[in-house]
Amino acid sequence: MLRRDFLRLTALAPLAALSTRGHAVPLSSGMPVEQFPDGRAHRLELKAHGFMLDGKPLQIRSGEMHPARMPAEYWLHRIRMAKAMGLNTISIYLMWNHLEREPGEFDLHTGNRDFVQFIRLCQREGMWVYLRPGPYICGEWDYGGLPPYLLRKPDIRVRRKDDPDYMAAVRRYIDTIAPLIRPLMAYNGGPVLMLQVENEYASFGHDLDYLKQLQALWEGHGIRGPFTISDDLGQLQAQKTYLPGAALGLDGDADFAAAQAIAGEAPVWVGEGYPGWLTHWGDPDFQRGDYAATLRELLQQGRSFNLYVVHGGSNFGFSAGANATGDYSHFEPVITSYDYGAPINERGEATPDYHAFRALLAAHATQPLPEVPAAPPAIRFAAIAPVAHASLWDNLPAPRAVKKPQANELLFAQDHGLVLYRRKIHAAAAALTLDSVRDYATVFRDGHYVDCVSRVQHARLRAGNRVELPAIVDGEASQLDILVDSFGHVGYGQAMADRKGIVGSIRLDHDELEDWDAYSLPLDDGYIRRLKPVITAPSRAGIFFKATLRLDRLGDSYIDMSGWAKGYLWVNGQLLGRYWNLGPQQRLYCPAAWFRHGHNELLILDLHQTVAAPIHGATTLHA
Repeated sequence: MLRRDFLRLTALAPLAALSTRGHAVPLSSGMPVEQFPDGRAHRLELKAHGFMLDGKPLQIRSGEMHPARMPAEYWLHRIRMAKAMGLNTISIYLMWNHLEREPGEFDLHTGNRDFVQFIRLCQREGMWVYLRPGPYICGEWDYGGLPPYLLRKPDIRVRRKDDPDYMAAVRRYIDTIAPLIRPLMAYNGGPVLMLQVENEYASFGHDLDYLKQLQALWEGHGIRGPFTISDDLGQLQAQKTYLPGAALGLDGDADFAAAQAIAGEAPVWVGEGYPGWLTHWGDPDFQRGDYAATLRELLQQGRSFNLYVVHGGSNFGFSAGANATGDYSHFEPVITSYDYGAPINERGEATPDYHAFRALLAAHATQPLPEVPAAPPAIRFAAIAPVAHASLWDNLPAPRAVKKPQANELLFAQDHGLVLYRRKIHAAAAALTLDSVRDYATVFRDGHYVDCVSRVQHARLRAGNRVELPAIVDGEASQLDILVDSFGHVGYGQAMADRKGIVGSIRLDHDELEDWDAYSLPLDDGYIRRLKPVITAPSRAGIFFKATLRLDRLGDSYIDMSGWAKGYLWVNGQLLGRYWNLGPQQRLYCPAAWFRHGHNELLILDLHQTVAAPIHGATTLHA
């Protein structure tokens, strides 16, 4: 079952009635003024009736946001927005693959990777932190936060304690970040109240000892908790993976009585309550939610909760993940926007839900809420006309000879981007069959576009892996090119070996084709910097277009790509992400921090377009 299916049953509908059994502690105006992180040591205790901070009841009113999904320049603004809404805690995921791109090569400081700084900003603003460092996080993020380099090992089994390669990588990760987290814990004077062990493990496995080993790794670094897990109640009951002594967070559920029977003397809370929902490419529209009634009841009962998400941000670069069923079918890649229908929208504006939630939270607050911060400035810009800059076909590296197709991770140690397969074939008309394309292939014969194979569309529309090749009348042989583009790796459920490229056979009529030249086109910074410009305008799809945008003032903008087909957009070297006319997203968010006064360079790679379309800037995600 897909993540969206089992959680959505309760995620977006107001709950008819929350279970009142399980010893919730109602808030009242007679409660003492809340404590906030102040640099002194604080003690969070887990009790069956709820959380106790320094011996006094604490209702955790948390909202989730992810430092990796927004520029560091906006961290403080988003934290202040959550505080002004009436929350007292910020929940954050740490995306392992954002911090360690290659084995042993950690970057904990550049761009938006300095999570310690983000947590210190929360403390400075008087906000507690609920930390969710993985190693696995889901979060609709590429590979659920796990580093795709793990997929370069053919037999890797992730999220399993008995796989030595996986566990060695996990230990390296925890060994690296735990010393940074330890001084941030509340009992050491920091703002981190609680740390989650893994995430939604019951949807994947049933090995409780795996969770215990992860907890022991943290404890070995002096992080003594408190710990929590977060899971779907039904799956948790079936898999029996409750971590003894941990707080039990419910995802999209509110049967507190049934959960308390599992948790015993530990608290039960809403680990993920959904004011919105994720959107996939091909959905008819952006997903929305209705959480006000549920939030009202949680506040009335004094239940602790975490809104997933209070602010979503963006899946910049290649970071957007995907969903699929356990047999890798029903592939659903996540769009570039992570607006999520959240009360704070993608560029930091307060939505109607924000104001509704703020009114509810203010009614239960012990002191007046701060003023709502103004949204960052936004700009429009008039249509500009890109021009052809480079051809992908003129920028091929040296090929590698391969007998049969292999996954990109195994063949090139390549996690994202494109791979090209090329060989000669006979000139007759034939049916070309591509088995297990991950995730989108365009087929060319002698440089002429023939058709595409889409793991997303064709799974629904037709068998989808067959392309009819026309005959070439003036030659005995022709060149066959298969250009394969990838979306993010599946990050939820059992389909955790979602390697990219072509992972099956290629057949012409009934004969398997072998002996290919394969080209690695990772679309990383190094590849983009080495692009050789065109001399004459190319006519074959696979063109990099460039546009110059001159700005007198800076602000956030949504770049409208509705006139384009499918590809990638860079602004001043920053990859905003993927666009696709399949929708529903047609505009890509660019924060002001990535624009420059004066000259700005926009680079577009489109897999179908041979003629440029105008692009313009807007102030909203929706047209």
